[in-house]
Amino acid sequence: MKELIIAFGLFLFIEGILYALFPSKMKNMLSKLNEVNDSQLRTGGLVFAVIGFLIIWYLKS
Repeated sequence: MKELIIAFGLFLFIEGILYALFPSKMKNMLSKLNEVNDSQLRTGGLVFAVIGFLIIWYLKS
């Protein structure tokens, strides 16, 4: 459970630092999300989730 909290904290840190360092680029990127259709967004999210799972699984084994 402790590792999950650490991972969530790291996620928030990375997200926060991106918005702090590049606010206009992040706003631009978020506005472009409206142009992506749902299936592409779902596929990309699934790919990143699988990659993240494989990284965690590799490091834990």
